Amino acid sequence: MNKLIINGGVPISGMVRAAGSKNAVLPILAGTLLADGVTQIRNIPHLHDVTTTMELLGRMGVQLTIGEKMCIEVDSSKIENTFAPYELVKTMRASILVLGPLLARHGSAEVSLPGGCAIGARPVNLHLMGLEAMGADISVEEGYIRAKADRLKGAQIVMDQVSVTGTENLMMAAALAEGISVIENAAREPEVVDLADFINAMGGKIKGAGTDTITIEGVERLQGCDYSVLPDRIETGTYLVAAAITGGKVLVKDTNPQLLDAVLAKLEEAGAIIDTGDDWIELDMEGRKPESVNIRTAPYPAFPTDMQAQFCALNAVAAGTGSVTETVFENRFMHIQEMVRMGADIHLEGNTAIIKGVNNLNAAPVMATDLRASASLILAGLVAQGETVVERIYHIDRGYDHIEEKLACLGARIRRTTN
Repeated sequence: MNKLIINGGVPISGMVRAAGSKNAVLPILAGTLLADGVTQIRNIPHLHDVTTTMELLGRMGVQLTIGEKMCIEVDSSKIENTFAPYELVKTMRASILVLGPLLARHGSAEVSLPGGCAIGARPVNLHLMGLEAMGADISVEEGYIRAKADRLKGAQIVMDQVSVTGTENLMMAAALAEGISVIENAAREPEVVDLADFINAMGGKIKGAGTDTITIEGVERLQGCDYSVLPDRIETGTYLVAAAITGGKVLVKDTNPQLLDAVLAKLEEAGAIIDTGDDWIELDMEGRKPESVNIRTAPYPAFPTDMQAQFCALNAVAAGTGSVTETVFENRFMHIQEMVRMGADIHLEGNTAIIKGVNNLNAAPVMATDLRASASLILAGLVAQGETVVERIYHIDRGYDHIEEKLACLGARIRRTTN
């Protein structure tokens, strides 16, 4: 099984390019199921989750061609079946996103329930209630969602809680529904906006994406288009924290600073000097130790839950004591015990981690439990004394494009091994 070996103590320095967004590309790939004709998707990140999504679409009969410069050509004009099997869905919860477009365009879908999630419950009832409001006939049998509809009808949908995938699934379904749909208490994440922009590029009529009320006027057909995925704000934030935690300096290019306001504010609070341009962010710690910060996660535009673990690592070696409160997922502190094994001074009080910065972390063998936990343990390894071994790195490959290669180019002593 693959592992990462990290010898810490080297400041991160240099320039790195942000890849396309994992959380945007997956719903966009699912959204290609809505289109007649060929769609070109550009700025595709090299991720295991992308490969899984492509396999899922391929099994349905979608023709996919990998081109140069991170481009995939998708032809979904001939769908052979509308079935998403458990063996694929269980490895990637975003697979549920094929439900809405399959039902809207083909009138039926059979999609496995995603099952458990390491970082907490992500119920699909919001997806199903919204589709039923649009006229779908839905049953859940033997672990599968079975849905049918002659043609979905526009509906007024109020989300009981903010859900990114719920908003995306219903937005895709409504794009081909008859009449107007309104989604209230919608997720406001940039990835939701990117999906709406993609559907509109295919001929859709979506307004209000990025606010808590999205209005979708259904159309008869959507055509293929040429679309480039937005940059990954979480990958960007992770490399910025890597520089901050090591006292280094990094320039992240091909990114969007406007998507990271909450993260950049906390990095400046930690003592980083930050400069930005239209498509780049530079962070310089000038060799200094970061200051502890208090974090509270919440839906966008507040501080993202996907950056929580990385700031736990930063606080672990910062000057002072900081708190990190997780309000989005109930089980998203499993990286804490691994950091404690490396010498971090952390104790949990409910959904809050109280972190007292220590002078040094010590290398240890650690085990990743989920995607962002993997990133936090790599960050901890960058500043730990000695050789850190991070196991179960298949998690990191789900969401970071060649992370060890990019960090090595920034001066980190990191390598992948199968021993």
